[in-house]
Amino acid sequence: MFKSIYTHGFIRATVAIPSVRVADPAYNVESILRLARRASEVHAAIALFPELGLSAYSNEDLFHQEALLDATRLVLASVVDASRDLSPVLLVGAPLRFEGKLFNCAIVIYRGKVLGIVPKTYLPNYREFYEKRQFASARDASRREVTLFDQLVPFGNDLTFEASNVSGFSVHVEICEDIWSPIPPSTYGALAGATILANLSASNITVGKTDYRRLLCAAQSAKCIAAYMYSAAGSGESTTDLAWDGYAVIYENSDLLVESKRFTEEEQLIAADIDLDRLVQDRMRMTSFTDTVSAHHDQCARMRHIPFHFEIPQVEIDLIRKVSRFPYVPIDRSVLDKRCFEVYNIQVQSLRKRLTASGIHKVVIGVSGGLDSTQALIVATRTMDQMGLPRSNILGYTMPGFATSSRTNENAHRLMEALGVRAEEIDIKPSCLQMFRDIGHPFANGAPLYDITFENVQAGERTSHLFRLANLHNAIVLGTGDLSELALGWTTYGVGDQMSHYNVNASVPKTLIQHLIRWVTNKEFFDSNTNRILQSILDTEISPELVPDYGADAVNPAQKTEAVVGPYELQDFNLYYISRFGFRPSKVAYLAHYAWSERARGLWPEFMAEDKRNEYDLPTIKHWLEVFLYRFFKISQFKRSALPNAPKVGSGGSLSPRGDWRAPSDSEATVWLDELRRNVPD
Repeated sequence: MFKSIYTHGFIRATVAIPSVRVADPAYNVESILRLARRASEVHAAIALFPELGLSAYSNEDLFHQEALLDATRLVLASVVDASRDLSPVLLVGAPLRFEGKLFNCAIVIYRGKVLGIVPKTYLPNYREFYEKRQFASARDASRREVTLFDQLVPFGNDLTFEASNVSGFSVHVEICEDIWSPIPPSTYGALAGATILANLSASNITVGKTDYRRLLCAAQSAKCIAAYMYSAAGSGESTTDLAWDGYAVIYENSDLLVESKRFTEEEQLIAADIDLDRLVQDRMRMTSFTDTVSAHHDQCARMRHIPFHFEIPQVEIDLIRKVSRFPYVPIDRSVLDKRCFEVYNIQVQSLRKRLTASGIHKVVIGVSGGLDSTQALIVATRTMDQMGLPRSNILGYTMPGFATSSRTNENAHRLMEALGVRAEEIDIKPSCLQMFRDIGHPFANGAPLYDITFENVQAGERTSHLFRLANLHNAIVLGTGDLSELALGWTTYGVGDQMSHYNVNASVPKTLIQHLIRWVTNKEFFDSNTNRILQSILDTEISPELVPDYGADAVNPAQKTEAVVGPYELQDFNLYYISRFGFRPSKVAYLAHYAWSERARGLWPEFMAEDKRNEYDLPTIKHWLEVFLYRFFKISQFKRSALPNAPKVGSGGSLSPRGDWRAPSDSEATVWLDELRRNVPD
């Protein structure tokens, strides 16, 4: 079922904050079951409730009263019975007595069965909490199984609960103070394979405590490469000495997915869709994670794995997760400011180091009036400024060919003049005609044959001129080609923009370059005239300008790159999820459809014009993803295997053969194309 989250490696997780009454299990169980039914209605796979939620947390010495313990066990039985008709695994809290000891327990329940019981390990006995007065620690248990409702049930903090039919759906449970410890029990749960770490907490509120809880949950999810679910007690707990804010949150590998309102009298249920594929992929790639498993082999080997068969909802279930249209471009303005600042400075610092190390203080750059050369030129000017060198040390060349439009050529000259670099023009048409004559190409005799040879002769002549100019002026050739072009193979091997002495743009995707230039214009780093030139470059059709169309408007580029390789905004989306996470093509198509199918859904970069806010239907997405897969896996790797040096800019990765992407140049694309065609409807 293509339109279900469960088809694409997601599960829906919920955290509940019920209202409670102290020492009133009959009231509390109704609140818990009411929220459990709501979780089931939204097709959740897991529902987490607060610590000791069936009895309430703040009973203190009332926990030693037989009547309260008996009543709590009685309502627990009703939760187990009600779970038969509910979709999620339920994690509820209750005080339970075994071995003559009282334990603060999380009970894991699914479809009428208690899968296991997890007692709290670390009992706070300081400040406002003195749990050792009432409870024993998990360390004090002598049995690994206990009897509950005439069943033998696994017991201990060494349990993970694994869905046998859902890859990556594995849960470890801990309780409140456990995460405050230097080595939380969930650390070993994660090392043993749990991808979802759940914490039943009570956790009163004091000034500033919520920020600390966020930090703990975010850090544990990041270190363990896991989702972390957290619940805290809310309305109804005793305020004799404490207050409660009812805080709930879900993180995924440090990313905040959802959090609850605080200080509300209403019951709450928050929900998020957790990407199990992402977690599994990241763990597989993170060698330090697997090394840690090996380093703690004995502890991990002692973990017990409790299997269960999860009943996957057989209905269409829409994603309730933020999926950015531009994964390389933050939507939040403050985050985007930081991102652009870092990208520019990474590029500048890297070029500065290369110039300093080589003892060369000049750069040669081909300036086309397009996005990539504009970004590289801006980086070069900043580098010269930082090094205390004149901008005239940047030797910029326009090299018009048979398809160069007047708009791009004029923009190139105007930009170089505005930035104060040395600007010259070399007409490459005569040298190209000589090459055509030398190799016997029909164009030399007037035939309008605009084949790949026709295109690459022009690209080659430009590169040949740049390298010889660099020799002549004791300079290096600054590359301009970007990450998107390298992914799609939209470069001319060896003698085109695939080759340079150093390339500052090689790990920057086209969409980010567009936004970097928009950011520069909005930050007003340059005067109004320069900003107008930059805006004109942004508004120009992306084109290699190698094939003429004499019937077209000579002012604007006739050749349209995106008509051949697809919209860069879609292809950058595909690149991110294919190269960064290794997702199946069908999942990438699913995510792209969610992100791009409705213009009104989700946020856009605020300075992106309304007429640039596109949407795409599923057939269009599938078509361009098929183009991407063929070009990326089948025909382009040999170009990436011979890349010049370039700095890695973002966590989305690079395609350097010395860094993030090492692949054979002669692989097939069959498995990716087959998976796409088989699992994505037309």
